[in-house]
Amino acid sequence: MNTPMLKTENLMKTYGDLKAVKGVSFEIARGEIFGFLGPNGAGKTTTISMLTGLVRPTSGRVLVDGEELTARANHLKTRIGFVPQELALYPTLSAYENLKFFGRIYRLGGKELRQRVDAVLEMVSLTDRAKDPIEDYSGGMKRRVNIAAGLLHNPEILFLDEPTVGVDPQSRNAIFESIEELNRQGLTILYTTHYMEEAERLCQRVAIIDHGQIISQDTPQALIRSLGGGLLRVGLLNGKLPAFTEAALRLPSVKDAQRLEGELMIQTHESRQALLELLEVANRMDATITSLEIHEPNLETVFLTLTGRSLRN
Repeated sequence: MNTPMLKTENLMKTYGDLKAVKGVSFEIARGEIFGFLGPNGAGKTTTISMLTGLVRPTSGRVLVDGEELTARANHLKTRIGFVPQELALYPTLSAYENLKFFGRIYRLGGKELRQRVDAVLEMVSLTDRAKDPIEDYSGGMKRRVNIAAGLLHNPEILFLDEPTVGVDPQSRNAIFESIEELNRQGLTILYTTHYMEEAERLCQRVAIIDHGQIISQDTPQALIRSLGGGLLRVGLLNGKLPAFTEAALRLPSVKDAQRLEGELMIQTHESRQALLELLEVANRMDATITSLEIHEPNLETVFLTLTGRSLRN
């Protein structure tokens, strides 16, 4: 059996009484693009900080290619590339000058440094703009230079944290193409995003974290199939919600129903039929529907079903 490129075992992090991460375990195969998704405050950033060696776990282990990542394991950290959401670039310097600076931090120099800078600029399709100052770049171009900086030392696993935030559609597509090409060349990637269509396109598997725990992980396709025929989100006047929930659960078109944040989240076998049946129930109970949303089966709907909130909350 092949050793996973990255593996976490019961990873925990506490800050005083706050349990930020509560026993997170998953593994990423060599050559896989693995999506790591969660709403703000779910423990995603803390987990990534532990996976990259920036924060020490309270308990549990991180294994890189079968070897534990510890404070002294600097040789393992050189196998990791990290591209933060925040741009880490000097605006008055060119892309080439920025990358030479970061390359020296990785202890590259001379011919090797020049070759790596040229190589990563080609990977992100910015060779023709290499000598222009960063301040003249579009947001998407800056993101691509940010990715290039994380690739300079030729890592075996790359952490990409929200790499397409604030970029135009053309630049997003260029970033996707760069990521897909890097993966075809064998790079293992952990990818976080607020855009579910990105995870569906890029990731072979995804893990969803909420309240410091992994609540689901599988291929995007399997998670979508598990949802059934779609999701209905129904708001009613509070007095009718418990009885309406019980009635909904008896309907043949309803797979499951649960109350979340004052609304009823209904998983369906077929959303249109369920909608008709639920409207009939509401009419029979004289229940006033205050809001109604129909979500077709996709990864965004899976996330909403599992957490009760959209990813951007």
